[in-house]
Amino acid sequence: MPIFNTIPSKPYFETDFGEAYLANTIEFIKEIPDESIDLIMTSPPFALLRKKSYGNEDEKEYIQWFVNNFAFEFKRILKPNGSLVIDIGGAYKSKKPVRSLYHFELLIELCNGPTNFNLAQEFYWYNPAKLPSPIQWVNIKKVRVKDSINPIWWLSKSDNPKANNKNVLVPYKASMKRLLKNGYNSGKRPSQHVMSENSWQKDNGGAIASNLIGYNTEIDFAKYIDSVYDEYMSNFEIYLEQKLAADFSDNVLEIANTLSSDKYLQACKELNLKIHPARFPSELPEFFIKFLTDENDIVFDPFGGS
Repeated sequence: MPIFNTIPSKPYFETDFGEAYLANTIEFIKEIPDESIDLIMTSPPFALLRKKSYGNEDEKEYIQWFVNNFAFEFKRILKPNGSLVIDIGGAYKSKKPVRSLYHFELLIELCNGPTNFNLAQEFYWYNPAKLPSPIQWVNIKKVRVKDSINPIWWLSKSDNPKANNKNVLVPYKASMKRLLKNGYNSGKRPSQHVMSENSWQKDNGGAIASNLIGYNTEIDFAKYIDSVYDEYMSNFEIYLEQKLAADFSDNVLEIANTLSSDKYLQACKELNLKIHPARFPSELPEFFIKFLTDENDIVFDPFGGS
């Protein structure tokens, strides 16, 4: 990849797919050429009350820390049609059962401040494996529920960044498969939307993904429904779908970061290295890489963290 030949620092290791650098990102990022990156996909340290071993800034300093050290450089190195995707979790205020607004303030500063990014779209990652916290408010006082959502800001330099939702289609739900098979009633809906005849009856190989990250795989009992449909009465399909829905999620993949064994964990154990406590699952960057880049594009993660 041409960009690697222009960076003065030497990679710590490399593969056929890219390179990793062991460096202070604040200094290293200055070596990256202008408009050379297609996608910055990252998860910076959050402004959490409890300090983490990998380092995290205080809420009061967070916005300026991020903007002054990274935001301007991100804007510089991104291609005109490139994207910046930031996975950033929320936090509570100190000693209060109320939420900090730091991640929303960061978004506003990135878009309305000097860097002038565009908010292409906001996403939400549902992680059911998150532990109930803060313990004081969730487990002891029981005045808050478990926080299982991370906002993800998709930012862009231009109004029209590179993107193709055909690359992240998700399997059709059983209800959509019935529409493809049997058709549907056209006309105006109570919402005032007008459904034209046959506009929803084209099989595109999958449904457009939603911005609630997690709808990426299928629990497919529709095939079983189809296999018994002709044998039983027509309304049995509806009955069986309702019956099975009690035991199966409807087309939902819960991206839980609970892997007990993968290549990273195995290597850390074999080399007696400390395991990073806040990795995001590979499915998360995979979604945005497929959505926002083409083959051989360059993806940069400035907060590898390990």
